[in-house]
Amino acid sequence: MGHRALVGYRRPDGLYDLRYSHWGGTDPSLAAEITADTPLADGTVSASLLADSIARDRILTDHLDPCVHEMLFLVEPSAGYEVTPYYVCWLEWGDGHEDGRGALIGTDQTDDFVRTWFRATKTTLSDVLEMGVLSQRAAKVYLEARVCEEYAGVVYTYTGTTPGSAETDRSEPAGEPSVQPTSLPKGDRFPPELRGWFDETSFDSLPPYDDRTDDEQDDDRGPDWS
Repeated sequence: MGHRALVGYRRPDGLYDLRYSHWGGTDPSLAAEITADTPLADGTVSASLLADSIARDRILTDHLDPCVHEMLFLVEPSAGYEVTPYYVCWLEWGDGHEDGRGALIGTDQTDDFVRTWFRATKTTLSDVLEMGVLSQRAAKVYLEARVCEEYAGVVYTYTGTTPGSAETDRSEPAGEPSVQPTSLPKGDRFPPELRGWFDETSFDSLPPYDDRTDDEQDDDRGPDWS
C-alpha cells in the first residue's frame, strides 16, 4: 500500500520539478536522506519526473491529493539541498474520490506529534458525526479551523491535473485562490517557509472557506448563538 509522498525540487527559475516517493510519507525522516550526494535518497524518490516546471501552488491543486499523499517535501538544491517537510492532512470524510480539501502543516525531521494529534481529532469528530451531533459540513469547518489556528496550516483544494497544467505552469485569470489560509494565528506562529505560498496574496483579503451553495448561504437562518 505504501506511504506516499511528493518531492518538489526547486529550479533556478523558481518553478519546481516534481517526483514521487512510494514510502517517503512514513515520517519526515526522508528529509535527512535527500542530500547533494543522494538527491533521490538512494532510490527512495523516483527518478522519473511526475511533472516539471510547475509553480508551488500547482503542486497542491494539481498533484497533492490529500486523500492519497501523506507528506510533501520541498527541496532547495541551490541551498545545499535544504529540505522542508510538510504533513498532508485530509479535511474530508468519505471515500475520497470527489472531495479534495486538504491542508499542509510544517514540521521538522523528527516531530510526529502533529500527525498523532490530527488523527485523534478527526477520529473524535467521526464519532460525533456518527452520533448525529454535528453535520459533516460543520465538522469539516471545525477541523479546518483547528488545523489553521493551532498549527498554522495552509488549506487548499485539490482539483486534479487538468489539460495543459500537468507539465508546465500557466497563468490563470485573477480570482479566489485554491490555496489559502482559513484562519491565521496571530504572532510569529505562521512559519516563514509557509508564507512563501502567498508571496503575492493579502492575508486579510481572503474569505473564510464555506462549501455551501449560493442559495444555501442566502437562505441561512441558523440558530442565534449570541
